[in-house]
Amino acid sequence: MRRLFLPLFLCASLVGCLGGVQAQDLHIPLPKKSKYTPVQQLNRDGVQALKKHNIDKAKRLFYKAFLIDPNDPFTLNNLGYVSELEGDIERAQRYYDQAKANTSDATVDRSTEDQVEGKSVAAVAGHTEQSPLRLNEMNSHAVSLLGKDRAPEADVILQAALKLDPRNPFTLNNMGFAKEKEGELEEAIKLYNRAAQTGSNDPVVVTLNKDWRGKPISEIAARNAEKARKELENAEDIRSKVARLNLRGVSAMNRNERKKAREYFQQAYKLDPSNSFTINNMGYLAELDGDKETAQYFYSRAHDAEHAGAKVAVATRPEVEGREVGQVARQSNDLVESRMEAEAAAKRRSGAPPALKTRDNRIVVEPAKPRTPEKTTEEPEKKQQQNPEAVSPENRQENRPQLKTRPEQKPPDR
Repeated sequence: MRRLFLPLFLCASLVGCLGGVQAQDLHIPLPKKSKYTPVQQLNRDGVQALKKHNIDKAKRLFYKAFLIDPNDPFTLNNLGYVSELEGDIERAQRYYDQAKANTSDATVDRSTEDQVEGKSVAAVAGHTEQSPLRLNEMNSHAVSLLGKDRAPEADVILQAALKLDPRNPFTLNNMGFAKEKEGELEEAIKLYNRAAQTGSNDPVVVTLNKDWRGKPISEIAARNAEKARKELENAEDIRSKVARLNLRGVSAMNRNERKKAREYFQQAYKLDPSNSFTINNMGYLAELDGDKETAQYFYSRAHDAEHAGAKVAVATRPEVEGREVGQVARQSNDLVESRMEAEAAAKRRSGAPPALKTRDNRIVVEPAKPRTPEKTTEEPEKKQQQNPEAVSPENRQENRPQLKTRPEQKPPDR
């Protein structure tokens, strides 16, 4: 988590050797501890408010300091930190850049992270070793999407964040939460456990659950893992399994993972082929495959199936969420039918010959017929030579073997 800091002013005295003055006669008055300037005091109070997780109060205090001195590097950094907590990463980056540009040799007096106290503001403005700005930006964006029930989109962002830092506990916990909302309870438990095993004591600041704020991330992750484990144990009946498989399929489709989505929908259909959501999803798969007749068949069944009045919670199209699944299936069926009629009308206008097609809209190519050779007068003779048995009855009589006798011999002359 990014740190906030305040300046620490150190006073040092250099004593040179003064000739002719004895040690007991040397008196150097030490300056009294100076009071904090209004800007310094406002920043200190803002840091204290943040440690108590009162972001709104800290923001007001930092803005007051900014109005007094808009070039103070500590105020600029602290405003960047608050902007980052609110998810406005571009504004946060602008404040951090200004803090670096206006920085000095002043060091950090008080911070939300103890390890940066005593370091110069130039070394730590807008940067942390544990969570770089890009990683914070991705996690903040993902948390915002999760708050809008857009878990598949958050999933994609968090996958990229894990490539940057596979052991970041906040990213692991957020990914587990996204998987849980997508119905992937087994995967969610694994991610929660990985986040808990980091043992990180970094406090949670940006969160959808106010009860998590200020608590160590590893503790929150362990608690989430236990909750997901109990939910998985209580979801072993057929109806719950089918609901989870449909949720996983829709989430996979929203992540553009059609192969996984097909597997989940088919598993759900095997478990309960009468479930209205499952039947509708099978129709959607058929429509994607170009098999309009099969899509119509499933959509019609979904409209008339049991529990067709149940509301759609998660869908590939946000506009159908909250509507009855039977109505959605009926609308899909009408759309498929209208497209089929439009295609038929276009073919009639084109005048093209009809083509034989499969259900998935592929044209069937018929095998070419063998070419018949032209007949000639020599052909029968060739056939007769090749097959001597194939002869006419007259020729057959001539070709039969005949019985012959010896020719008569005349007596010799005497």
